[in-house]
Amino acid sequence: MPTEIEQLEVQIEKIKDQMDELEENCDELDICKEDNGCDKCESHKKILALADEIEVLEGKLEELLGADDEDD
Repeated sequence: MPTEIEQLEVQIEKIKDQMDELEENCDELDICKEDNGCDKCESHKKILALADEIEVLEGKLEELLGADDEDD
């Protein structure tokens, strides 16, 4: 059974993979070639949301790792 830390690490990796796919697609979209295209791009908004999600998960991971350090 994976620990909570391992589960968070797996979640973070999955989200990073999703971000990579979106970023690859962004490079090919016509809207991304326009000035301020990213502001109108749904993929870009998803990337930002995923980045926020990663930040939250990494914060939880740091808390757990800090709790483990205190136990030692």
